[in-house]
Amino acid sequence: MTRPPRGVRRMRTTLLVLLVLIGIVNYIDRSTLAIANSSVQEEFGIGPAEMGLLLSVFSWAYAFGQLPAGGLLDRFGPRRVLGGGLLLWSIAQAAAGLAANVKQMLVARVFLGLGEAPAFPGGAKVVATWYPKESRGTPIGIFNTASTLAPAIGPPLLTWLMLSYGWRAMFVIAGVAGIVLALVWFAVYRDRPRSDEEGVEAAPEPVSLREWAGLLRHRSTWGMILGFSGVIYSVYLYLTWLPAYLEGERGLSLAQTGVALIVPYLAGTLGMLAGGGVGDLLMRRGVPTMLARKIPICTGLLVGGLCTVPVALVPSTALALLCLSLAQFFINSASSGAWSLASTVGTERITASLGSLQNFGGYFGGAFAPLITGIIVERTGSFVLALLSAGAIAILAALSYAFLVRDPIGADDAPVP
Repeated sequence: MTRPPRGVRRMRTTLLVLLVLIGIVNYIDRSTLAIANSSVQEEFGIGPAEMGLLLSVFSWAYAFGQLPAGGLLDRFGPRRVLGGGLLLWSIAQAAAGLAANVKQMLVARVFLGLGEAPAFPGGAKVVATWYPKESRGTPIGIFNTASTLAPAIGPPLLTWLMLSYGWRAMFVIAGVAGIVLALVWFAVYRDRPRSDEEGVEAAPEPVSLREWAGLLRHRSTWGMILGFSGVIYSVYLYLTWLPAYLEGERGLSLAQTGVALIVPYLAGTLGMLAGGGVGDLLMRRGVPTMLARKIPICTGLLVGGLCTVPVALVPSTALALLCLSLAQFFINSASSGAWSLASTVGTERITASLGSLQNFGGYFGGAFAPLITGIIVERTGSFVLALLSAGAIAILAALSYAFLVRDPIGADDAPVP
């Protein structure tokens, strides 16, 4: 493979740094409510079920926001669509800190979800535009480490902000940081003029609505949609309820929880890197593309689901954290592998559309995780059943990827009549 020009290499590095920062802000913004869980419940006078609704409404907005996001990214490019989304969600995040009641908080969470929708499909589109197919797993893995780095560094940072200035100021500060980052993105990023060099495909016509709908005729598309719902169910259960689990079920203080969360999310970061890197390595060694991308996904979901079981059952908090860290490693390895699959299973022109459809399934299904968990905890007084359910769902997701995702996907070969 021809070594790319120095300017291309420099731009790739710059873009990866920006994408990681955007991803970190993305996940910090969506996790602020989990950190402020108890404080918001107390101030607004609501219970776990209503808090579960506040946590879930973001994911429903985020999930349905995926449907237009992919087509917009493939048509107008990441600079305008991803940047505009970053600006929108950052304003919504700051507005949540100013909410006077639960209804205003719900509205802010809806716009937070809609604004965040283009972020990860946009990242996949950037990587597909700037990298050849056999080398996309590693940069996608690096970009997706944001989803685990943010929960690792976010809890102690957000906890400190909340304890020092209050939960409202925590929301506003996070929103302002995103607005600044959006201005940097608009100033730096330019959509690359595509060419045939390095295996990056020549610039085609944008995907039409008819072709986008045609993607739903593929069994592989539905396998990705259903399978990723199992990935995000586990990811989002931990993201939204893990602090409350450690405080309520394991008896940790707020400060201890902030520290304890670092280890599992760092393990998840390593899993993100492994999922994309393993797929790249297998492809370079001659393993067929579909199989190479599916191995880290299916393995991660199976092992991650099995590791979730002892998290619920072991009496030792230290052992529970160890199992939790293993679950985070493997589930996030599957998540990274899934985004790598989206960037290689079809042509570059439909990367964002496929990624957003997969992400829609992930967050439509995953949106039920905080709500169902809240209801289970309220009725049983424990997280045991919620965690066991997440483990079973992860295993079913592995089967979806294994048996439904088989053939490459193209926008041109399945048009809607």
